[in-house]
Amino acid sequence: QVQLVESGGGLVQAGDSLRLSCAASGLPLSGYTMAWFRQAPGKEREFVAAIGGTGVFTYYPDPVKDRFTISRDNAKNMVALQMNSLKPEDTAVYYCAAGSIVWNVARVRIQRLYNYWGQGTQVTVSS
Repeated sequence: QVQLVESGGGLVQAGDSLRLSCAASGLPLSGYTMAWFRQAPGKEREFVAAIGGTGVFTYYPDPVKDRFTISRDNAKNMVALQMNSLKPEDTAVYYCAAGSIVWNVARVRIQRLYNYWGQGTQVTVSS
């Protein structure tokens, strides 16, 4: 049974940092592109960051670029999202996802290409 479990969410103030983690079981993450998505109340789920299987390639959309950093530790079967300079608009449920996706910056943004999803962790940023 494949499980992705996110942790590290919480309530912080604008300008603070948080580090989210995603631990996998039943799935060797090394063969998968990993990504983080988020969904704010009343909004569609959106792409936040992606990292290729070896960790060499990463990709971020403009709203989080230069503030968020995705990383992975294949030996520990974990992926992390370091979030700095948080803003109230970063408030959302953050989801970890794993997909058998050949690296391509257009494809890694597409949610339906991801095979496995975590249950999400809430991040709330107060102003």
